[in-house]
Amino acid sequence: MDAMDYGKRASTEREMDDTLIMTGGVHTDQILEDDTESGCQLLTISFDPSGKYLIIPTLVGLKVIDFQTHKLQHIVAKGDAHLCRFTTFCICAGDAKVNTQMQLARSGGSSTAINHEKENYPSDALLVLLAYKKRRLYVVSHTDPVQEEEDTKHNTGDNDDDDEYILVRRDILNEPPDADDRLLKRPSTHSQKSKGASEAILRTSMGDVHIKLFTSQVPKTIENFVGHAKNKYYDNVIFHRIIKGFMLQTGDPLGDGTGGESIWGGEFEDEFVRDLRHDRPFTVSMANAGPSTNGSQFFITTVPTPWLDNKHTVFGRVTKGMDICTMIENAKTDDMDKPLEEISILSVDVV
Repeated sequence: MDAMDYGKRASTEREMDDTLIMTGGVHTDQILEDDTESGCQLLTISFDPSGKYLIIPTLVGLKVIDFQTHKLQHIVAKGDAHLCRFTTFCICAGDAKVNTQMQLARSGGSSTAINHEKENYPSDALLVLLAYKKRRLYVVSHTDPVQEEEDTKHNTGDNDDDDEYILVRRDILNEPPDADDRLLKRPSTHSQKSKGASEAILRTSMGDVHIKLFTSQVPKTIENFVGHAKNKYYDNVIFHRIIKGFMLQTGDPLGDGTGGESIWGGEFEDEFVRDLRHDRPFTVSMANAGPSTNGSQFFITTVPTPWLDNKHTVFGRVTKGMDICTMIENAKTDDMDKPLEEISILSVDVV
């Protein structure tokens, strides 16, 4: 875990420590002592069904500890711990037991329902988790979606980079919108100038980076980006800010992070869309100096950066050339995060 990732997780721990217990409507003074100024989140700590292992939610995931030897055996949900601070869980004991007599009674003596039930696959769920500030539940199983995808590509010989959104495809985003979501703008339809733009190719001095554009979701941002690309505004513009383990920033014709404007002159408003999040590496987003101050600068993340949601407009994802982004990310920089050797965008093709 790098210093930036640890700092973000440690900040969440401090926030949890200063946040009152979420009680679902029950007054906290019925749970906490009256002289307590601030509560803390309730964490679930439990043994597994065998009684041998103790499961504890931590900032790196759920630790499974052998209670007799006090040794760490496994960390559950480690890959998602950078996005979620898991606090509560329950252990799935197995498939639900079906009362066949009750089913027969409800179906009027027909065995159709019972036969249908036998055809279902058994559940692979191990744990059901809840996380801090997340209005979702998370199911942990034996299935590894990344490994399954790799096995499928190995067997079929399909290496299409458009199919790399493995972890995103596993998610079901069906929770109701929260207060922040209700403030998000609906995608507008005022602009049709960039309607046909679906992909941009950054021809950099280190190689090509292919970007899928979200034209229908953020039309004004795409119109601005495509307009600059077609006008050769980005040609020979350098990557002026590179932070390893965070992002690559470019789009400033002055090359120092202080310049750039929109195709209309000046700045334009944000376009936040609920389904476009900084939830994975290689997200392409607009740089700004505050709300609705978008110009020409943009950045490509190299890690998930959920703290940027609803602050920066996501308008694309890298679909090919991740290795080029990694090469740029590893470039040596000075104290101002500027590369010691210039790395530039030679041109931008829009297709």
